[in-house]
Amino acid sequence: MLKSDLKGKTVLIAGGGKNLGGLLARNLAMKGASKLAIHYNSESSRSEAEATLADVKAAGAEGFLFQGDLTKIGNITRFFDEAIANFGGVDIAINTVGKVLKKPFSETTEEEYDSMADINSKVAYFFIQEAGKKLSENGKICTIVTSLLAAYTGLYSTYAGQKAPVEHYTRAASKEFGARGISVTAVAPGPMDTPFFYGQESDDAVAYHKSAAALGGLTDIKDIAPLVEFLVSEGWWITGQTIFANGGYTTR
Repeated sequence: MLKSDLKGKTVLIAGGGKNLGGLLARNLAMKGASKLAIHYNSESSRSEAEATLADVKAAGAEGFLFQGDLTKIGNITRFFDEAIANFGGVDIAINTVGKVLKKPFSETTEEEYDSMADINSKVAYFFIQEAGKKLSENGKICTIVTSLLAAYTGLYSTYAGQKAPVEHYTRAASKEFGARGISVTAVAPGPMDTPFFYGQESDDAVAYHKSAAALGGLTDIKDIAPLVEFLVSEGWWITGQTIFANGGYTTR
């Protein structure tokens, strides 16, 4: 089987029940992935995850749901282990998990900092670590970060700040895992037009973010999913890179 072929591949997606993760699960199933392990965080998102799983199965793929708080690192291990127990192995691991906090630097609490670090940085590190231990030869790992990594802005110190280490995790892991043919990448979207974005933004801020991209508007998950799909298939030769895809919201 060619390294670039999705047909018959087993995919594990953290945060795969809804939004970008849900779209990726559906698209990959339609493009030939035969088995999908789909993570969701809590009961509040169960119904969306179940709808995603139903669509995956309707596309002809097998799948199962895994619920868990991935900041408890044992749940990351269990997620991979259950996928291997169900499917015999994992070829592609994608992490879409994240949390946004928009708050002045001087007002951020220790509790908020710790939560942001756990979700955006710690989960990413140990997800990549577990994937490196358990992916099949020539596997693919991709993490979603943020285009704010290239922005000169305040108020997102813990969000962008705790996503920033993932760039280095990606580089380091790609160097260490490369001997097994495993590629490791990250994708940095602009503000995405999903409920994940709107919770912390005022109407004025939403209007600004919509106007900031050179190509206009917020990032559509339908424009990000094909890039992730490319990186875990035909784009396997790209490794150690963080790819910014944001319509010109920020550049590097």
